[in-house]
Amino acid sequence: MTLSPKPYSSPSESHFAWTFLPILLTILCSGVELSGQDNPNVPKLLRFDVTPLVGYRSSVTFPTTQLVQGQPTNAVLSQKPSYGFAVGVRLNEEDLIEVRWARQASDIRFDNNNPVSTSVALHQVHLDCTHEFIMDTWPMWIRPYVIGSVGGTHIVGGTNSALTGFSFGLGTGLKVYVSRHVGLRFQVEWLPIVTNTELGAFVCGRGCVVHLSATAASQGEVAVGPVFRF
Repeated sequence: MTLSPKPYSSPSESHFAWTFLPILLTILCSGVELSGQDNPNVPKLLRFDVTPLVGYRSSVTFPTTQLVQGQPTNAVLSQKPSYGFAVGVRLNEEDLIEVRWARQASDIRFDNNNPVSTSVALHQVHLDCTHEFIMDTWPMWIRPYVIGSVGGTHIVGGTNSALTGFSFGLGTGLKVYVSRHVGLRFQVEWLPIVTNTELGAFVCGRGCVVHLSATAASQGEVAVGPVFRF
């Protein structure tokens, strides 16, 4: 008998996200001030950042609620390259709010010698908060930074293969600006994914659907890309 996952339905969470995030961004953006407004000799603050990103994401292990061939099993998302982009608005010269999208083409396999694997695609959308450090002892064009993010992750494969969960991130990196408008961004981030038994299931073979158990599964990413400031 094939067990099909329940369709994703969370109207309360969806309503909260669509109501709260625009209000939050409006409040944050309303506080943006132009640097040098009172001093014409100070360059005008560059308000927007656009960053294409390419990276590499680690594997992720998801515990399951079922036995496969009489043995406990884990579903493993293989490590693969990723790509995406980030678009953000600056609150000041050091603080930045971004919306970031990432995609990873990978596959799900099972760790109990089951040869079956399922091709999947990971899509992740996060709201990032970044603080850049302007160091007194460093050149102005080299800026280390820290980043915190929250959002959602959707992993989809073939029939009866999908996962949707809350995700968040903590990371650090370095931005090197070759000019006032162009730079290079290096980033390392830890990206846990919180799964739910009702929102995740994957095909493990003919007539077999494995449901994931509720847990937080960790993934890491190393990414690099050019920064364009406007």
